[in-house]
Amino acid sequence: MIKKERARYIAKYLDKLYPETPVPLDHKDPYTLLIAVLLSAQCTDVRVNQVTPKLFELADNPFGMAKKRVASIRRIIRPCGLSPRKSQAISDLSKILVGQYAGQVPACMEALEALPGVGHKTASVVMAQAFGEPSFPVDTHIHRLAQRWKLTSGKNVVQTERDLKHLFPRLSWNRLHLQIIFFGQKHCTARGCDGRQCPLCKELFPNRKTPVKTLK
Repeated sequence: MIKKERARYIAKYLDKLYPETPVPLDHKDPYTLLIAVLLSAQCTDVRVNQVTPKLFELADNPFGMAKKRVASIRRIIRPCGLSPRKSQAISDLSKILVGQYAGQVPACMEALEALPGVGHKTASVVMAQAFGEPSFPVDTHIHRLAQRWKLTSGKNVVQTERDLKHLFPRLSWNRLHLQIIFFGQKHCTARGCDGRQCPLCKELFPNRKTPVKTLK
């Protein structure tokens, strides 16, 4: 199969396996999603969902969060890791949302990326899942899967995101992002598959003999 044929095959395979794509991070609005995604950096979604109920009891909107002490935020989110940096970012971005956006999360990539602690991937997730804007957030795991499936030769997530957006229809990006995450977590993990073990890798490359060395 050529690359575009593999892309179509993968899309059909994942659609059949995951016809529904629920957002894995618990939230009630764009602000709580933004905070949850920020917390998910180097942390599992399960752990974030365990921590956010207590955090959102402290404050579940930027007006309330902006008034809380950073130390109070930090104590709650410590289990998510990187708590000094994340707690400061939560406090700072809440103040910016209050001061510059009337307490609303902007539906704009550039504005989101300008917020403390919000990188391109976090902004992309918020645009996709909070505002329904076609986006294809690529983390390290999706980057590696795309290489195992020969959808990209990208040496970084930026190039891989560009390649995936070129291969798949724009209206499928949000769904595919989650489908690839779900599949990767269950079947094609970093340690569980080297490009020869998971069901999809076996179907795509039945004659593959050597492990795939992914580029970080």
